[in-house]
Amino acid sequence: MKENQEKDILEILQNNQYATIDELAAKLFVSASTIRRKLDVLQKKGLVTRTHGGAQLNDDNNFFPSFTFRVHENSFEKKKIALSAIKLIKNGDLIFLDGTTSAFFIAEYLSEFKNIRVITNGIDTLSLLAKNNIAAYSTGGCVQELNRSVLVGHYAEEMIKNFHADIAFFSARSVDSNGEIYDCFEEENVIRKAMIKHATKKVFLCDSTKFGKTSLFHLCSLNDVDYIVSNHTVPDFVKVDKLPQLITD
Repeated sequence: MKENQEKDILEILQNNQYATIDELAAKLFVSASTIRRKLDVLQKKGLVTRTHGGAQLNDDNNFFPSFTFRVHENSFEKKKIALSAIKLIKNGDLIFLDGTTSAFFIAEYLSEFKNIRVITNGIDTLSLLAKNNIAAYSTGGCVQELNRSVLVGHYAEEMIKNFHADIAFFSARSVDSNGEIYDCFEEENVIRKAMIKHATKKVFLCDSTKFGKTSLFHLCSLNDVDYIVSNHTVPDFVKVDKLPQLITD
């Protein structure tokens, strides 16, 4: 319930950029004091800025841009990460790709491998795989309401459970100082968790801008990951029991 209220506040601010406490309270049918508490939490996470009588969404946390916009965001770094990540792939592998733009860039380079199969919940990724004649399975499911480039829901999750992949590639919004991985889309995390559970190798794709940040929904820990592929070494302030094997360019 707590996280759902925070998510609802962020959705309202996404649509309006700014809202007063009274407006938020009226839309969510809660008290003004509850809204103040939630805004304090969101401000500590760096997602909003409190103003006199209300709050606004931080520009750098406007996390519902289109896939077309996001695919060009840090694209050079994401391509380098993808080229490093494919070193982990072998001919004949069954691969999970989540719906992130980081995974999309991996799909661009898979035609050099033989007899691989890919399972993805990324709509644009699926289209690219088909274009490049890569054997691909769609997870099915419903189109995510806010991030309309991915498929989510019960049917997508059940589809993933029918497979065991050799390797799963996934990304997320942020990694905090404790090595905990977070994302802003709860439904996508459900799909990622299923992919992680049903894969032999778990590979986290992470450009350097994601370190030292947090977001709304917890995904997993770096301790749960076999490899981290990044354009930068993991900063010293990120403390985990055991860092996964780091692959950089």
